[in-house]
Amino acid sequence: SSRLKAQAPSTLDLPLCTRACASSPELHPPLAAMARRYDSRTTTFSPEGRLYQVEYAMEAINLAGATVGVLGKDCVVLAGEKKTTSKLLDQGKQHEKLFKIDDYMFCAVAGITSDANILINKLRISAAQHVYTYGESMPVEQLVTSICDVKQGYTQFGGLRPFGVSFLVAGYDAAHGFQLYHTDPSGNFSGWKGYAIGMNNNTAQQILRQDWKEGLKLQEALELTAKVLTKTMDAANPNAEKLEFGVVEKTESGKVRFRMLRDEEVNKLMADAAPKEGDDQQAS
Repeated sequence: SSRLKAQAPSTLDLPLCTRACASSPELHPPLAAMARRYDSRTTTFSPEGRLYQVEYAMEAINLAGATVGVLGKDCVVLAGEKKTTSKLLDQGKQHEKLFKIDDYMFCAVAGITSDANILINKLRISAAQHVYTYGESMPVEQLVTSICDVKQGYTQFGGLRPFGVSFLVAGYDAAHGFQLYHTDPSGNFSGWKGYAIGMNNNTAQQILRQDWKEGLKLQEALELTAKVLTKTMDAANPNAEKLEFGVVEKTESGKVRFRMLRDEEVNKLMADAAPKEGDDQQAS
């Protein structure tokens, strides 16, 4: 045993880095414990090449109320489920899901509404500055790109938290007509003909893939949106108290306008969509 002790090198004979690891085993934690370190900062990649805080921000979107967008031939429809409902709430002063940007564009929000308010203010300022400078409405994709640049910046610089909000942006411009875009907390955006975010978005997108077709008229787009919401919302009888509907449409005179649907229109849409769900269940 004395011979073995003589052969074993002392810690002082080892290189400095090896000595530190030998004296402090916590510097070599298990790989799983090491991976957990990387979810505390947005600017640090994990060993798998992931930014966990950005992914967690995307998960926050899935807890928000269902939000649906449908692109038609001469219109774009957006609708969202409100989580804050009360008969004492002044509906004229409260918006939770749909927000007007200018006369040709509006957006639907899923996620943290207070985060959305900051970005919506930036959207409105950018759109107004473009009109002031160039005398015409801002192209939809250019506006979406500008806000996604802001979102991406909040994932790249230390000490900043990603915006926990996704947008569906609907609008019209002379170059590309009616358009629908989706943005997420990472700063990515994509154009869609029909898309859903929030709770049960996988079910909603499956219905949209099956039922969406080219050349949808306004009424058909509204009915498809109502059908998707009926099948994805947890509420037994969805109505205007729980929903917001908005549309950018081309009128008979050829003028493009944005408008919010009245409570009576929303209630009729949802009432007409409800029996179809019952028919589907009987058929299945």
